[in-house]
Amino acid sequence: MATKVRDNIVEIKKGQEGHGLLIERDGYVSSEVGNNKQLFEAYNKMNEAEGGEFHCPYPFIVDAVFQKFGIENANGRIYPEKVLKREVERYMANVKEKRAMGELNHPQEQVIDLSRVAINIVELHWENHTLVGKLEVITSPGFRKHGIISCQGDQVANLLLQGYKIGVSSRGLGTVTNNMGVLYVADDYEIVCWDVVSDPSTPNAWITDSYEKLQPFIESKETDDSKPKLFEELDKFNEWLSD
Repeated sequence: MATKVRDNIVEIKKGQEGHGLLIERDGYVSSEVGNNKQLFEAYNKMNEAEGGEFHCPYPFIVDAVFQKFGIENANGRIYPEKVLKREVERYMANVKEKRAMGELNHPQEQVIDLSRVAINIVELHWENHTLVGKLEVITSPGFRKHGIISCQGDQVANLLLQGYKIGVSSRGLGTVTNNMGVLYVADDYEIVCWDVVSDPSTPNAWITDSYEKLQPFIESKETDDSKPKLFEELDKFNEWLSD
């Protein structure tokens, strides 16, 4: 059975079909990868040099892999290319207007609660079938100056600075359909936001420091070319059903 959420919207769980809230844990913020590691090492050195006085990076921006199309995730469903690219294009208006905000943990609803906002996405672009970009952790003046945790973003920043990994996860509304045994997200899908959570679902989705260093975590053209013919045919069949 699907889990009920507010306003009669249900969350479509792993392996389920139907219309409702779709949550995908698709990425990570890690202090051990790329420029993030350099950022946190610099933070530690600065604090040591200042005799333990607290200093927080500001603005607190890291690079991320957000989501992928055409790959079955841990929830057992696939986001078709034209569906996810269309929605990302629409969502870019939020990014440009500085309102691409996300919460700490997923609420069981389709609206963003400003009291729980922790991050804001500042840049998105595609690399092959992987959505990458940058997000800013929203910290308070009290945390930046004294390490006092007073909001959700402070909590995320504190965990990162302590070396913990933080997941990045999409939240959206849409329908999951079964086409010849494969679960696809239908054309009615709408992105709500990306939140920060504890774990990912999309394989090899990580946050790193640069475009070049993202390459090991992005499916290559060879991966696409070697995709089983069955899935190629299923992709075509799904596109035909959606037209």
